[in-house]
Amino acid sequence: MAIALSPTAFIDKPIKFGTDGWRGMIAADFTMGRVVHVAQVAAQVLQQCYGKQTDSNTVIVGHDRRFLSPQFAQAAAEAITQIGFDVLLSEDFAPTPAFSWAAKDTGALGAIVITASHNPAAYNGLKIKSAFGGSVPPDVTQKVEAQLDTPVPTAAQPGQLERFDPWPSYCQELQSKVDLAGIQAAIANGKLTVFADVMHGSAATGLERLLGRPIHELNSEADPLFEGGAPEPLPKYLQRMLKTVADYEPTVAGGLVTGLVFDGDSDRIGAVDGKGNFLSSQILIPILIDHLTQVHGYSGEVIKTISGSNLIPKVAKLHEREVYETPVGYKYIADRMMESNALIGGEESGGVGYGHHIPERDALLSALYVLEAVVTSGMDLSDRYRSLQDLTGYHSDYDRIDLPLASMEVRDKLLHELKTNCPQTVAGKAVTHCLDIDGYKLTLADESWLLIRFSGTEPVLRLYSEAKDLAEVHKHLSWAKDWATAIG
Repeated sequence: MAIALSPTAFIDKPIKFGTDGWRGMIAADFTMGRVVHVAQVAAQVLQQCYGKQTDSNTVIVGHDRRFLSPQFAQAAAEAITQIGFDVLLSEDFAPTPAFSWAAKDTGALGAIVITASHNPAAYNGLKIKSAFGGSVPPDVTQKVEAQLDTPVPTAAQPGQLERFDPWPSYCQELQSKVDLAGIQAAIANGKLTVFADVMHGSAATGLERLLGRPIHELNSEADPLFEGGAPEPLPKYLQRMLKTVADYEPTVAGGLVTGLVFDGDSDRIGAVDGKGNFLSSQILIPILIDHLTQVHGYSGEVIKTISGSNLIPKVAKLHEREVYETPVGYKYIADRMMESNALIGGEESGGVGYGHHIPERDALLSALYVLEAVVTSGMDLSDRYRSLQDLTGYHSDYDRIDLPLASMEVRDKLLHELKTNCPQTVAGKAVTHCLDIDGYKLTLADESWLLIRFSGTEPVLRLYSEAKDLAEVHKHLSWAKDWATAIG
């Protein structure tokens, strides 16, 4: 697909960190020189923020499987040593959560990961992970941005660069958290068949390493173009996976089939039920809450973003768990995890993390818990989800769309309208509550809701809705589109 670029589109484009890292188009604004400089400044800021806590001088550097990611990581690592830091550089690709774990496990200052996560192939990016094993909070990335104009002096004594393999320690940590033998036995006797679509990304080989058993892994090979799509766990990119699972016949009567889907750097998860239906984290999080409390006996609050399903607090209430709601973005969940006793934290886009692990979304750990939930319950994932709907008396469907706007001026006009004249009805339903911690979430009289959010960096309106069925969901989304068009 051809991409039209203005000759001046990327000249002096400022480096800005989003909800989890800095991302840019390769060779346009994401260049070797900029990566080297950002990495050096990030190392300095990690020392400023975590040096006293860790008494360390070491920075972890890792990467995903994208085009030039190993080369960007190598250059970043060498540059960091030139300003006096020691570096542990990954021998190969690994999930981003593996590098977050490595930072905590080794007592390092933090980690710098070359990845653009779920973005299309033309992009790469850089994530900064803290000493405690999660994304750094916004004030840390703001310090990085503020210091980018300050030259970084070369050290009189360069640091040491060593290679390391992040997989063994990471796998051992994840394996310790589940009944691994139970999952292995179910696979061995044919009662459970596991499919995994790694979307050409960093989860490749991950489940087989963890389970010690062969599984059906799709899209294992590296593909810098991601088959012309993006490594994002959405149905439009998963047609091969959905058909493969739907067509599979278990070899044992009553055998269960479970599919798992991982994004490009393995921090987001989706799943597929035995009939080949895609299951988002809106469905998985309620299942995981139920599983972790019933089987593992974990306590703590449930942390959800404003766009999370209403079934999440209803299942939490079943187990007498408090719910805390945050803006969209896992860094807000991680911040809350650091100051509270958390059971689980999850977002609708696939990121799920756990208070008994690190404050980081971790798709492979979530995958193990999903498999354990299937084995211990003996139920297909969709059947387990429907049982929770029945138990809570709450049945719903969910969808979201992104609506491109003509300009940032239109975006500002819509935002002003929401601030000064927030809608009192949506598709003929009265608005009973408005939550404005991130965009505007309008709760309606029948417990359905519509969330209107804006991208902070581009003229895009993000629309989310949950209602009793998809027809109602699409009524809400259509209403929002018409509302935006009329005002804009």
